[in-house]
Amino acid sequence: MTSNKIKQLSIKSYVRKGTRIMQIILAVLLVCAFILVGVMLAWSPGKPEPFLDENRRPLAGSISEKIHVEINGSQQGMFIKGRDVANPVLLFIHGGTGMPEYFMTQNYPTGLEDYFTVCWWDRRGAGLSYAANAAQDTMTIDQYISDTLEVTNYLRTRFHKDKIFVMAHSGGSIIGIQAAAKAPELYYAYIGVGQMSYQHKSEMLAYQYMVERYREAGNADMVRQLEAAPPTMTGPLPDSYMRLRDKAMHELGVGTTRDMKSVMTGVFLASWLCRDYTLGEKIDIWRGKFSSDKRLWDKVIATDLTKIVTKLDIPVYFFHGKYDYTVSYPETKAYFNMLEAPVKGFYTFENSAHGPMFEEPSKMRQIIEHDVLTGTNSLADGQ
Repeated sequence: MTSNKIKQLSIKSYVRKGTRIMQIILAVLLVCAFILVGVMLAWSPGKPEPFLDENRRPLAGSISEKIHVEINGSQQGMFIKGRDVANPVLLFIHGGTGMPEYFMTQNYPTGLEDYFTVCWWDRRGAGLSYAANAAQDTMTIDQYISDTLEVTNYLRTRFHKDKIFVMAHSGGSIIGIQAAAKAPELYYAYIGVGQMSYQHKSEMLAYQYMVERYREAGNADMVRQLEAAPPTMTGPLPDSYMRLRDKAMHELGVGTTRDMKSVMTGVFLASWLCRDYTLGEKIDIWRGKFSSDKRLWDKVIATDLTKIVTKLDIPVYFFHGKYDYTVSYPETKAYFNMLEAPVKGFYTFENSAHGPMFEEPSKMRQIIEHDVLTGTNSLADGQ
């Protein structure tokens, strides 16, 4: 046998062995994928646990459910939770352009269900309310305001309440405060958490802070990256800035929470570990988030509430973390000072970033009990 034939046989043998190895690797990966999907399905029953009494039985008078309701022609989902349905009703409007926050309560329980029947509503296009075929022209701030009022009326009717409370966080505060201004007769009070005012200006302040902090820390690489990707005061924020924004904010402890150093572990992983969403609904959380960002983020940052809502006819409470640069603390404080309302209270959470209801829940509960439910402001800053 010639040397060429020997080489050809050797090459064929290596190819066959390589093919078999690749087949084995692919088979192992396929099996692992099936196991992972199976585990995720088992971990995602999609049903919230009931509140239990001392005998481990469902607590009488409590509510713990996940439902869909038709709101302005769209099926929208919500979790409704409370220890006593006789309590006042609270509508929670989540943040982001479309980022539900109910799953965050697993790691950061708020205790709101002790005082309220809480509706954790997934807004149009988000989480439980995501629909791939939703018409793009329905994804507007005005539509969200209309949806808020419709959800409010659903809750008022269902729980036989003349009025309810509304708490809006971050991006949701753009919607919540406008709904409260439009129909104050529906609400006892408005609670803005990480309240936005004019996000374009907030982003400029956050950028300056991040550059200074990284420079002080001697992180020349991040300083260089940020200086090469500054935000703009008008128009859409550059993609180059947005790619750095969340990473930098969380590394510096001024993002979602003071102790959350990574969105991947603190938010992304937490959403997949929430048993109250099914696997398909967890996928929809992220489909809805990216879809909503694409359609709404530019509109959110361009909204200047200092020109749109300057007065509310109901009590107003702002909860804000001292270390919040996701939404600028000084800008929110300035907006609060100019806002007219019969009762006002601004509450600084000294150990929080952008999620004070998650980071300092005991302080929030104290404010709810002593001020919000009584329509006073005795615990507010400066009182």
